[in-house]
Amino acid sequence: MSKLYVFGIGGTGSRVLKALTMMLSSGVECAANTIVPIIIDPDDSAADKTRTVAAMNNYMSIRSKLDFSTADQNKFFKTEIRPVEGMEDFGFPLKNTRDCFFKDFIKIDELNKANHALVSLLFSEKNLNSDMKVGFKGNPNIGSVVLNQFANSQKYKDFANGFQQGDRIFIISSIFGGTGASGFPLLLKTIRSDKSSQSWNLISKAMVGAVTVLPYFSVSQDENSGVDSSTFISKAKSALAYYEHNISANGGINALYYIGDNIPASYENHDGGSEQRNNAHIIELCSALAILKFAATPDNDLAGETLHYEYGLDTNDANISQIIFSDLGRETKGAIQKPMTQLLLMYKYLINECETEYKHQPWAIDNELDSSFFTNDFYKNLLDLLDNYKEWLQEMADNNRAFKPFNVERIKPLFDMIAGQAPAKVGALASNYALCDSALNSNWSKWDKSAAREQKFIELFYRATKKLVERKYNM
Repeated sequence: MSKLYVFGIGGTGSRVLKALTMMLSSGVECAANTIVPIIIDPDDSAADKTRTVAAMNNYMSIRSKLDFSTADQNKFFKTEIRPVEGMEDFGFPLKNTRDCFFKDFIKIDELNKANHALVSLLFSEKNLNSDMKVGFKGNPNIGSVVLNQFANSQKYKDFANGFQQGDRIFIISSIFGGTGASGFPLLLKTIRSDKSSQSWNLISKAMVGAVTVLPYFSVSQDENSGVDSSTFISKAKSALAYYEHNISANGGINALYYIGDNIPASYENHDGGSEQRNNAHIIELCSALAILKFAATPDNDLAGETLHYEYGLDTNDANISQIIFSDLGRETKGAIQKPMTQLLLMYKYLINECETEYKHQPWAIDNELDSSFFTNDFYKNLLDLLDNYKEWLQEMADNNRAFKPFNVERIKPLFDMIAGQAPAKVGALASNYALCDSALNSNWSKWDKSAAREQKFIELFYRATKKLVERKYNM
């Protein structure tokens, strides 16, 4: 498969894209050669969005220094992530939403008497006075009006004109908010019906998948806020009824994934902006897995009636509060456990050991990995992304319901890092960082010595962590 365009709508869309970025960093397999993220969110300053954009930019910067055309084994950062050409920070710009109230957007003062009366029936005074710079605040009726600009925008045309045979589309949205609930049906309608681009015939017939995220968190009650989590369930029910009759029934989508949680995480109530920063949640990781599932599903399997999927854990405990790898289904565990463990192992070594060891270890000396390498931009970007990875894992571990497959903070014993899984004993070496050095020193000698230092470094750590994880955990 060539490119997979992934539209992330609203805050949930951004958080799922971050989860996808973290998994691709670790080398989780993706059937698409290239992921093209497109974020649709009027709240440019939302922390969930800015954190995701920073992570994806970091990913691209690291990957730009690596070569995947050789016979090297490395899978870290293997899948390309890149934006639509000319699209700044992966964002789909929405016109006339900055420093604008909804009443100004619809130009209510210019309406005739009859239309003014109709608007008064459809929208409350609170709706009309809503400041759209922080999003639609759980109001899909506002979002449906604003997001109708999809098809006529230049950026949509830029996306459409770059679309090629074999490319696919995936849409991430929540069903209980404002931006996602309204954006998903409108975007799908545009994809299937808009004929303004040179690639419209390819796009209208393309394989399209979507994940619909049901309520999985609540926010504290605040009478001054436009977001009220007590309405999430009723909004979800109404939207599901609409999706059944207007999306699934008409064959407009090839695969639809549903996911939610009846034990909701609890967050502070912020309408938007830099304070809207939700801790990462396992629901977002599982939603990202839906993207990978869709990418790997053959065309023939998607060609019939709409496929519907749900996600479940491999446990009989419906109230389980802390999830580890053994609670995941076989397919999920097989896909993510090994690569995620490898990336965390690399992080732990780099943070806790590398600074003192690289100066006298053969793996570093013989590959010219000296102080100039460990102070260059590539290494700084790598550490930044790995810090983000650790933070992402920690946020999921601290959430409710927790996903805590790793002892993230543990320094020693190093290999007691997987929750519920004791490491095997290997040889006579100490089962800590000395074993890492041994694996690093035994995995560098048989490759192209002319390769760039960045290439050799990542290849070295991929091979070493793969060997260690296989030996210590039998993966």
